[in-house]
Amino acid sequence: MTDNAPETTPAGRAGGDKRTITLDDISAAVGTVIGTSGWRTVTQTMIDGFAEATDDHQWIHLDPERAAAETPFGGTIAHGFLTLSLLSTLAYEALPELEGATMGINYGFDRIRFQAPVRSGARVRAVFALAEADIRPSGRVLSTYDVTLEIEHGARPAFTARWLTLSVVERAQ
Repeated sequence: MTDNAPETTPAGRAGGDKRTITLDDISAAVGTVIGTSGWRTVTQTMIDGFAEATDDHQWIHLDPERAAAETPFGGTIAHGFLTLSLLSTLAYEALPELEGATMGINYGFDRIRFQAPVRSGARVRAVFALAEADIRPSGRVLSTYDVTLEIEHGARPAFTARWLTLSVVERAQ
């Protein structure tokens, strides 16, 4: 799935126009695509910075000439964990805010499957389907998303994952 959506910038969050969803509405959203991010280019500069931050200097990520000559990818590819780490910003951009939420926490993953490499210069976007919403009496909401990181013009996604987030909600008195 691709479209001509404008590319987002790393700081390109929709200022002030963020959608919200209520606790009453979240249950009805289960089973639907609840958000799709804009396209984001994965640059060699991002890949190099991730290699520095994680001390993962494998040549398939950092040596364009060797990667072009010795891999089927035609050049360098992003670290799988780099693509996974993009979920934070893509989710912030794409997902509605939960009304009354004071904090959101990355709760973890039940499953991650890396399915296709992301070449340097490729554009990706995340599609978030709300699989479950567990509204707890404590004022917390455990949301489970089936996430697909699409590669523009790609036959397969970069990855699919089941991602859990925990929102702390202040209930009206």
